[in-house]
Amino acid sequence: MYPFHWVPAAGQRHASLADKPVGCAYPTGTVVETLCQQEVSADGSELAWLWGTCAECNQEARRIAGVDP
Repeated sequence: MYPFHWVPAAGQRHASLADKPVGCAYPTGTVVETLCQQEVSADGSELAWLWGTCAECNQEARRIAGVDP
C-alpha cells in the first residue's frame, strides 16, 4: 500500500521506511529509523498504539502518500 509503517516508540507513534518483520508490528526493542530522522526503540504494547502521532512523521507520511500537495 504505502512504503512506510507506523511504529509506537519514544512516547509517540512514528512512521518509518525501515523493513518490517513479518507480521503487523515491530517487536518491542527493535531499533527503527523514523521519518523524523530519529532512531527509536519500538514499543509493541497495546497501550503504545494510543499515543499521539509524531507531527513530523505525520507530515512526511502524508507527503509520501500524496495527501498533501
